[in-house]
Amino acid sequence: MSIRPFRDIKRKKTKTISIGNVKVGGDSPITVQSMTNTLTTDIKNTVNQINQLSEAGADIVRVSCPDQESSFALKNIVKNINVPLVADVHFHYKRAIEAAESGAKCLRINPGNIGSISRVHEILKAAKDNDCSIRVGVNAGSLEKDILEKYKEPCPEALVESAIRNIKILEDKDFFNFKISVKSSDVFLSVKAYKALSEITDYPLHLGITEAGSLIPGSVKSSIGLGMLLMDGIGDTIRVSLSADPVEEVKVGYEILKSLNLRSRGVKIISCPSCARQAFQVIDTVNILEKRLAHIKTPITLSIIGCVVNGPGEASQTDIGVTGGGKGNNMIYIKGVPDHKISSENMINNIVALVEEKSKEISKL
Repeated sequence: MSIRPFRDIKRKKTKTISIGNVKVGGDSPITVQSMTNTLTTDIKNTVNQINQLSEAGADIVRVSCPDQESSFALKNIVKNINVPLVADVHFHYKRAIEAAESGAKCLRINPGNIGSISRVHEILKAAKDNDCSIRVGVNAGSLEKDILEKYKEPCPEALVESAIRNIKILEDKDFFNFKISVKSSDVFLSVKAYKALSEITDYPLHLGITEAGSLIPGSVKSSIGLGMLLMDGIGDTIRVSLSADPVEEVKVGYEILKSLNLRSRGVKIISCPSCARQAFQVIDTVNILEKRLAHIKTPITLSIIGCVVNGPGEASQTDIGVTGGGKGNNMIYIKGVPDHKISSENMINNIVALVEEKSKEISKL
């Protein structure tokens, strides 16, 4: 069931770039990214993690290339994955060149810490020769020395000035297949920098609150920062940076986009926090359903409400819904219409079957 959003978000129209077979910017869907935390030289585990991220919904995956062995390892990694790979490179320009030649579809560089402009030019040539895009990654923690001296501390103006300086380096060499980020661990700094940058450039923006923290604090922090920007139509691709399993970054990223009706993937569960009125254990039910329905990729809405106070109303807005009833007789709704009653002990299996059936129906359309 399609729910009309209260406020339609009008995205800013940006240039479209290609990261392998994935389009970023323009009218393309906002993509979700993550980054591996394995040693890139450990090819087997890196490939396994990339494929796990892809299965969770990652459109693009980044790996770190701190040394020659890592950049050369990309040759074998790209043969065993189905998503475009971004090589994360700092300081040494040769790693970026090697990564482009080894199959990376994007290079994440901060031109300010690469060294001389001539070295940046060599990276751009390698990127052009290998059909590789670039992310200009400006970070509050690694601003150019002269910009930091000018502003005394990281601030929105400093991040934007760094971004514009680096954009010009690329444009002067007729390189336009790039996106930009201006990240900070400070939500306010990041939001102000992205908003200011969005006003003066139409290159696609990679959103993120860098080093956001562990799962819960980092998810909240990222949701606030990214949500503020996305609601204003700013952002073309996102990465939620968490000190947690990278798969969780993908999950949180999708939840942010789904909550704003910007992407649809998998089962969207609307559930109550539970209280003394609940006719079944709502929290346990939701936890079990999240795991058992994780394999569903089709966009489906499901409401799990423990009592009749808000249950029928929420069910009227979802594809499938359940409302707790007296004596374990819970009502199942299909497309907002009461369909049948089910006991609490049989409810989970019934809901899983209904969702899987709905998924198959949608897939045939």
